[in-house]
Amino acid sequence: MQSLVNKTELWLNHLWHRGREFLNCQYAVMGGAMTWVSEHHLVAAISNAGGFGVLASGAMSPEQLAKEILATRRLTKQSFGVNLITLHPKLDEMVNICLELQATHVVLAGGLPPIGAITRIKQSGVKLICFAPTLGIAKKLIRSGVDALVIEGAEAGGHIGPVATAVLAQEILPVIREVPVFVAGGIGRGEMIVAYLEMGAAGVQLGTKFVCAQESIAHPKMKQAFMQAQARDALPSVQLDQRFPIIPVRALVNQATQKFIQFQRETINRFEQGVVDQKGAQLEIEHFWAGALRRAVLEGDIEAGSLMAGQSVGMVSGEKPVQLIVEELLLQAKQMISNRFAAMEAIS
Repeated sequence: MQSLVNKTELWLNHLWHRGREFLNCQYAVMGGAMTWVSEHHLVAAISNAGGFGVLASGAMSPEQLAKEILATRRLTKQSFGVNLITLHPKLDEMVNICLELQATHVVLAGGLPPIGAITRIKQSGVKLICFAPTLGIAKKLIRSGVDALVIEGAEAGGHIGPVATAVLAQEILPVIREVPVFVAGGIGRGEMIVAYLEMGAAGVQLGTKFVCAQESIAHPKMKQAFMQAQARDALPSVQLDQRFPIIPVRALVNQATQKFIQFQRETINRFEQGVVDQKGAQLEIEHFWAGALRRAVLEGDIEAGSLMAGQSVGMVSGEKPVQLIVEELLLQAKQMISNRFAAMEAIS
């Protein structure tokens, strides 16, 4: 009779076998691509710990991206991915860099990817991952030829959609079987990883959990803000007027959050008084946060900066090595599975 430990290991390996094979890593745990945070130190550390690090190209130039890919390779021999923003003005050049440097996995994020980019990436043999905020878009992306999907719920940090992770998982996981699906948003413990795997996920993606890793270059003040925060402190940005839409961003509430509300109100008043036209007012509102994430991550300005964080921030308990973070997640996952097998044996 198999020991409880062996059964637990076998079941977990079975659950995320597809994700591990696709990502070519030990554990199907992707690192969320966080601009300014997910650079070569953190990405390499996640991959070296058995997960799958993902470089966040953000607003990098093609030359900067090339340097980051090469720097990551100097720190790890393991697989990692490159996240590209579909709205990047030099998206074609960014794709070129990935292909020239023989990246194995590319993640296209920030909107529906152009067909041209999908075709070029696919023809090169690179594995392509895209974000699917709805079941309909998931099906459309699969028809376009993507190799895997990430479904990310509103609990996530940064730019978010309107639907919770648990709802997206129920809508998409039972239906989409053609490609591996990775679940993201609000995941902070191993038990939740198991829950989504048993629903049909190939793996998961975690971002906020790694911001306070020792290998993260996030400023100590930003890390301290994360460690002191509760889930209720990570809120989406507020839109005051439907005439001036904003893409919601989940972040820790700070002085800048309140100033943004006031800035919207003042800008809308100026529009109504005829001081600025609608397009100009919209641009002013959109530009309010320009540089704010960099100020928080690199400069430690936790009041005027943007502290993008998911609701799992309440489960960030301290600054730890990535290896220990991954080990804790695995321990929690295995304990949940082991407890279930033990209970089943007890009643059999």
